[in-house]
Amino acid sequence: MTETTRMHLPTPRGHISASVTEALRSDPGDPTMASLESDGWLGRDVIEDGDVQLALWIMYELNYQGFVDVDDRWEWHPTLLHLRRRLEHAFETQLRAETEEIVRSVCDVSGGIGDRLFAIIDQDAGPPLANYLQRHATRDQMLEFLIERSIYHLKESDPHSFVLPRLTGAAKVVLAELQYDEYGAGRPARLHSTLFAQTLDACGLSPGYGTYIDLVSSATLAVNNAMSMFALNRRLRAADMGHLAAFEATSSLPCRRVAGGLRRLGFDELAADYFDEHVEADAVHEQLAVRGICAELVADEPDLERDIFFGAATCLLLEARSGQELMTRWQLRSPSTNSAAYVQPAVSR
Repeated sequence: MTETTRMHLPTPRGHISASVTEALRSDPGDPTMASLESDGWLGRDVIEDGDVQLALWIMYELNYQGFVDVDDRWEWHPTLLHLRRRLEHAFETQLRAETEEIVRSVCDVSGGIGDRLFAIIDQDAGPPLANYLQRHATRDQMLEFLIERSIYHLKESDPHSFVLPRLTGAAKVVLAELQYDEYGAGRPARLHSTLFAQTLDACGLSPGYGTYIDLVSSATLAVNNAMSMFALNRRLRAADMGHLAAFEATSSLPCRRVAGGLRRLGFDELAADYFDEHVEADAVHEQLAVRGICAELVADEPDLERDIFFGAATCLLLEARSGQELMTRWQLRSPSTNSAAYVQPAVSR
């Protein structure tokens, strides 16, 4: 991993993320390092709290590609992990509270795991973001959408790969099959993260990993953080697979619509390649994730059923919040406090 493919620490959004970035710039072996304890976030909506979400995102990123200006020994530093665990507890507690009704309702009915997962997804009434992008979005709005999505799609599928050694039997085999497709089926040029970087470049945006982290909303950070939290905690492995199932099952038609929007707006044909790829791929992947992974996982460990549904409901909740944040921003004609950076993005070729 060369420095040119890694990012620098992002700009803090408050006291907690500032304390984390300050600590990460120091020597992890310094015995005099101050504690990162802070209770300033207690009682707040942590999903909407940009400071909390950025702090979590920074700590999780140490498990992925890390930062140019951070010593890799920080990844498992006990002081950092202590703060991460406290923030995770608040995040998970709020997610469980906000999804409790739908999780309870689906647990109280009979039927196979697959059928009940699809029932949750079919009943979802999230904002019509993909339809808007297809028919009505301006070029600047499409660029904002791509920037928000770049935070995940430039490391697409990586969170779920952490779960592979935590599964056994059929569920493990099917997850490996799905991930093989996500990672290009043996062709580096068809890595889904590479295809998304190609989309960004074709639209005049920077394809650099993490380039736009200072611009994205707290809702987008929460979308990413939920996947990392589920994947990096073994006890939440079923939630991660439920999240994956809902993510794949809500991807195919929206990708078709986004590709249509890119073509309507006159972007280069390469910009739509990523989305075209997912129209067919995710129609297959949803069956693999729902029936090949989640159903098999619960067949082996019935006690994981509730967390499967919790993960799926979390995916739908946070994707809806992220999509609604974008649409509300556009409706108010106030793109963001960083609007100039959104509509005139830095180009890196």
